[in-house]
Amino acid sequence: MILMQSLKKNIYMSDKLKFRSGVLVLMVFIAAFSRLIPHPPNFTPIGGMALFGAAYFSRKYLSFLVPLAAMWMSDLFYNNVILPAQLPEYYTGFQWFGNLWVYAGFAAIVLIGFKLLKKVKASNIAIAALAGAVVFYLITNLGVWAMNPIYPKDMTGLIACYAAAIPFFGNSLLGIMVYSAVLFGVFEWAKGRVPALQA
Repeated sequence: MILMQSLKKNIYMSDKLKFRSGVLVLMVFIAAFSRLIPHPPNFTPIGGMALFGAAYFSRKYLSFLVPLAAMWMSDLFYNNVILPAQLPEYYTGFQWFGNLWVYAGFAAIVLIGFKLLKKVKASNIAIAALAGAVVFYLITNLGVWAMNPIYPKDMTGLIACYAAAIPFFGNSLLGIMVYSAVLFGVFEWAKGRVPALQA
C-alpha cells in the first residue's frame, strides 16, 4: 500500500514537472519568435529570456539550452528571410548562426540570473535586468570593436566603439525590462492559478 502511494506520488510529480517545463519552454519560444515582429532597434526579448530561463528551469543546463535553442531558431528565420529582404546587398547565402558575441552576451545574462534571481521578486528582477543590459552592451560592443575594421585596435578605438553604441543602449535596457516584466509577470500570475506550475 505504501509502495503504491509512493509510486503514484512519483508519477504525479513527474507529470507536474513535465507540464511545468513544457509551459516554460513554450513561453521562451514565443518570446524568441516575437523578434520577428517589427520592433525598434535593439528592443528584443533576448535578455528577458535569459533571466527567465535562469530563474525557473530546475536543471541549470536547460537555462542555457532552451533559450539559446529558441534564439538560434529565430535567428535562422530572421537572418535568412527578414534581413535579406531588407538589406539584400549585405545578406547573401544561408546563415546558420547569428552573431556569436550576442550568444556570449546572452550566456552572461543567464549567469547573472543564477546569481541574482535565487529569489524571484520585482527588485531582484530589475537589478538583474539592469546588470544584464550593461554586461550585454559591454560584450557585444567588444565584439563590434574586435570584428569591425573601422575601429582602431587600441583603447581609443574601443572607447569610440562603446561611445557609438550608447544611443542603442536605451532600447536594449527597455527591451530586457519589458520582456522580463511580461515573462515573469505572466508566469507568476499563472502559478497562482495552476497548481501544477508550482516548483
